[in-house]
Amino acid sequence: MSRLQAIKMKKYILLICIWLFNLLPIKKNKIFFLSYYGSQYGCNPKYISQYIQKHKKNDFDIVWGFNDLSGKEHLSGIRMVKMMSIKYLFELSTSKVIITNFRTTEFFIKRKHQFYIQTWHSSLRLKQIEKDAEANLPSSYIKMAKKDSQKIDLLISGCQLSTSIFRRSFWYDGEILEQGTPRNDAFFLNTEDTKANVQNELNISSDTRIVLYAPTFRKNHSLQAYNIDYQAVLDKLNEKFGGEWIFLVKLHPHLHELSQQLLGNSHVKNVTGYHDTQELLMASDILISDYSSLIFDYAITRRPCFLYIPDQEEYTANDRKLYFSLNDLPFVTALNNEEMLNRIHFFDEKTYQETLAAFMEWTGTFEDGRACESLVNIITKVCGS
Repeated sequence: MSRLQAIKMKKYILLICIWLFNLLPIKKNKIFFLSYYGSQYGCNPKYISQYIQKHKKNDFDIVWGFNDLSGKEHLSGIRMVKMMSIKYLFELSTSKVIITNFRTTEFFIKRKHQFYIQTWHSSLRLKQIEKDAEANLPSSYIKMAKKDSQKIDLLISGCQLSTSIFRRSFWYDGEILEQGTPRNDAFFLNTEDTKANVQNELNISSDTRIVLYAPTFRKNHSLQAYNIDYQAVLDKLNEKFGGEWIFLVKLHPHLHELSQQLLGNSHVKNVTGYHDTQELLMASDILISDYSSLIFDYAITRRPCFLYIPDQEEYTANDRKLYFSLNDLPFVTALNNEEMLNRIHFFDEKTYQETLAAFMEWTGTFEDGRACESLVNIITKVCGS
């Protein structure tokens, strides 16, 4: 049997299993969670799951799907299954509610009485997505995305502008919950406790200030655009804001194996493998990013955010078009290292806060720290019906 024939045979067997499991009763209080196709315990699904465990612990049976079950022994109060295993297909097929932050594949054949919540993975975005970026997406993905949108019962939005983007680009005309982004509820809690935990886990002294560098990936996985001068920036931050500083570098997971190439300074720490980006944002005194949607999450903290984009023209021409002109954003932009140092030197807190507040009002933010509560109230009603 050829490799192609073996793949087709496996797919056929999996679909038969799904068909059989879809004949079984749905367990009304079972919720199935996925984050980035099973690659992590994070993003919106994690914070929804944690809220349920804290406030509705005895009401629901929580199941998570993971590609790798090792190293997750510390996750208590949930059941875990390996992605695409027979057990995975059984749990998915008999769950009342399915929650994910990415598109589902053909191996999720939604049943009539199941309720599918699509949280997506950003509160707002700079890069164009889905239908708006159709020319830059593989046809196979577009086909999968359209089918996924037909399954969705509820989509989550972080702001009015995000809702309008979803309406135009998501191939979806169903209900949108305008109550904020679950993963951003954390910014309304005690972030100082989170910062202390992060510093302790990363072996950073409590009096050290943190600048997080978290750029998005490039289409060709090149590191060329990440040529930031760490030491010069650290020196300038010390000059401008005082204190001892450390750089945390968080690249996209796709670049995990390459990320170590960007280090070489004792005051620069690679955190690409860190388990929760929101925790890193909460722990950081300053964020440096580029086209990543993390900048909109970080805006909630009201802390300084700088965009380092030496490849602006190339990126918008070859990777993705943007929803906003960079000049319309409240964040401070630099095209090279010299500009970055200059922007830090002349950073004005009062102007930044005023610009940031105006931007948040313009986008019509829904973020108030109660997104999980609102969503779980809906889940409770769904599971009770």
